[in-house]
Amino acid sequence: MTYRTHTCSELNASNVGQNIKLAGWTARKRDLGGFIFIDLRDKYGKTQVVFDQSPELAQTARELHSEDVVQIEGTVRHRPDGMVNRNMKTGEIEVTAAVINILSRANHLPLEVEDEEEPGSELRLRYRYLDLRRPRMRKNLLLRHKALQSVRNFHTELGFIEVETPFLIRSTPEGARDYIVPSRERPGSCYSLPQSPQLYKQALMIGGIDKYFQLARCFRDEDLRRDRQPEFTQIDVEMSFVEEEDVFTHTEAMMQRLVKDTIGTDIQIPFPRIEYDDAISKYGSDAPDMRYELLIKRCDDFFSGSGFKAFENVINEGGGVFGICAKGKGGLSRKERERLEEPARTQGLAGLLSVPFTDKGLTGIIGKLFKEDKQTELCKHLSAEKGDLLLFAAGKVKLTLEALGRLRRKLAQLWDLEDKNELAFCWVVNPPLFEPIEDSDGITAVHHPFTAPNEEDIDKLESDPLNVYSRAYDLVLNGIEMSTGSIRIHDPELQQKVFKAIGIDNIEAKKRFGFLLEALSYGAPPHAGIALGFDRLVMLLAGETTIRNIIAFPKTNVASSLMDGAPAEIEPEQLRELGLKLIRNETAEDAEKAEK
Repeated sequence: MTYRTHTCSELNASNVGQNIKLAGWTARKRDLGGFIFIDLRDKYGKTQVVFDQSPELAQTARELHSEDVVQIEGTVRHRPDGMVNRNMKTGEIEVTAAVINILSRANHLPLEVEDEEEPGSELRLRYRYLDLRRPRMRKNLLLRHKALQSVRNFHTELGFIEVETPFLIRSTPEGARDYIVPSRERPGSCYSLPQSPQLYKQALMIGGIDKYFQLARCFRDEDLRRDRQPEFTQIDVEMSFVEEEDVFTHTEAMMQRLVKDTIGTDIQIPFPRIEYDDAISKYGSDAPDMRYELLIKRCDDFFSGSGFKAFENVINEGGGVFGICAKGKGGLSRKERERLEEPARTQGLAGLLSVPFTDKGLTGIIGKLFKEDKQTELCKHLSAEKGDLLLFAAGKVKLTLEALGRLRRKLAQLWDLEDKNELAFCWVVNPPLFEPIEDSDGITAVHHPFTAPNEEDIDKLESDPLNVYSRAYDLVLNGIEMSTGSIRIHDPELQQKVFKAIGIDNIEAKKRFGFLLEALSYGAPPHAGIALGFDRLVMLLAGETTIRNIIAFPKTNVASSLMDGAPAEIEPEQLRELGLKLIRNETAEDAEKAEK
């Protein structure tokens, strides 16, 4: 049996007079008494079908339910004058039905596929197979498919080899908790699901593969947000005999190709590059949104000895005073400026001083304390002009910069400064290699311990590790980190020194990473790579605000699947076979209750 000769988006005026077959789901139905119209829908689009050949056929169509699956045989004809639908790909024609075969009946749906109003997120996830019939989801998954193919084609053309690395691996430090897989063959031992293929792709370089890529599935047991899922996809790339410039050039060309292939937009390369320290000091973030200004500038010199005691005290205690120029916002009323205090406090600031730049100079307490020449210097420092609004905050340097970085984003949203159609890429380069562990005297790697330190900082690995910078780089898009990459350590002695700096002695290093250290000792080429968050990238290209909308079957914010009930209890026999006993705790029970 041939179910269809055409899809529901294929037919047009050139098919008029042809006998055809269509198959799909019944969408909207209109009953005009003597005859019935239905829109038949499949993955590709819709076609209008009219039942006007016989009362019996019209009655069968009248009894169709929404989302019944049917096959139609009929003839293509022009739509009557005045009835052409220019918003529909098949809007010039309609099919007059001669035969209808009902292939599958649909019960009353828990969510409406054809409604423009968005169903609730829980309903969408519980009945995801219905949600996937909606145009928005079909469009997003098609865009995701195009992006996947673009990456594969790009790398294949450049001589890269796609290699699948294992899912069952030994646990490695990647900054989040591992998902553990018990071994039946070796009771008491466990595999981990990979947080990334890091060590395997380095092993490939040592193996002489030279150019590797993979659309890698990765797993992290961490708290979920709009741009995180417990399982995700990354564009994983590693190359031998390269330096930073090679990785930048390769990645920029790939992004240029991918964006063009998916949404048809031309992006300019090379992308801007920002030193990590500059990103923190200017934007209050290591993932700056470059679509708007609102730059942060330190202003200690202006307020030291100014007589403004609140700020002077902060400076004397080792803190800092920072300013932001909000272009064209000097005309905000006092009440509107006071309302800025709320988001400032929400983001962690003790307070926010707002000062309009008027024809008479700066107003308020700064206008009273600062003479005209000092006001002029301050405005020049902040690149302020008449009509702008100056915002000041003071406090501990690191905390205040981070809070101002968050406030900067809030203000951009409040004032609609984010251009939704702009793709603003940038590189953030040379971050610190290590960072302190909270509530501990120890330190840990900012990214991972296989990242090479800057050559001029190697001597500080023992004496001053927190001032060692790395040969790492992040690609940022519209204020969201897209990727992390680095030049890797290819010298086993240097790798041992980095392990030692984070508290992994030689015995522990051999136990956990012996295979890597041994592999490095057999002639490892200089190599580097990058891993791009594929889901986040597709989310931004699709104009979505959560990666759930570009993943076919995502998890909830407590890592469960409402559609199939995962995670689920394991049968006692399976547990016995694995030598396991599960202990329920309050956190798990609370999460289960929250789902219900």
